[in-house]
Amino acid sequence: MRNRRICKASAARPIRQRGLTLIELLVAITVLAFVAVLGWRGLDSIVRARIALTGDLEQTRGMQLAFAQLQSDCAHLVASSVLPDRVPLAAEPGRLKLVRTVFADNQPSRLQVVTYRVRDGVLTRRESPETRDLGELDMLWQGASGDTDAAQEVVLQSGVSEMNMRLWIGGSIGWRSGAEAAQLTAPPVPPAYSPLGQTTQLPLLTGLEVSMKLTGQNTGLLKIFLLGAV
Repeated sequence: MRNRRICKASAARPIRQRGLTLIELLVAITVLAFVAVLGWRGLDSIVRARIALTGDLEQTRGMQLAFAQLQSDCAHLVASSVLPDRVPLAAEPGRLKLVRTVFADNQPSRLQVVTYRVRDGVLTRRESPETRDLGELDMLWQGASGDTDAAQEVVLQSGVSEMNMRLWIGGSIGWRSGAEAAQLTAPPVPPAYSPLGQTTQLPLLTGLEVSMKLTGQNTGLLKIFLLGAV
């Protein structure tokens, strides 16, 4: 009977549940805040890395498109037999000019002056109207040289700090800068003739090396193009 009374008394007594103290709650909040800060920093670093990677991919894609366009222009460089007394290509730091052949369906081929230029960190391309008149072609060439032509510029790539070029000259001459290549390939005035009465054969431009450096990068991008491959 006594045991039953004790059990009944124990059952009637309420059970007290122990909760968190203020110190324990503050410790838990501090730990959660620390974990949240670590997670935010990790997420922020991932977002920043993704933004930087996206920017690099956009720059790489822009350079690929610019090089693809330049490769097409170099492949259609006018043959020396079409312009025997003119230089079809001129390269200098930050600017490249060339005369390319334009083909159209059911129409005779025409000539066009194309200019690549880096100015204020932006690589642009301009193309003149097509023509079959050599006098007009000379005017278009001079206009491209002095930036007085009315051709509209097309932006190919931004963030370009510099563009340097070299030309490969046939006849065991090899790579030369734009100024040296212009001196070696420029036709003599008046034309020089050999003792047999034949025109002197000038060295031919067969290759173009283009090096571009983007802003903030230590190394540049380099590509070599064949001239007049088509």
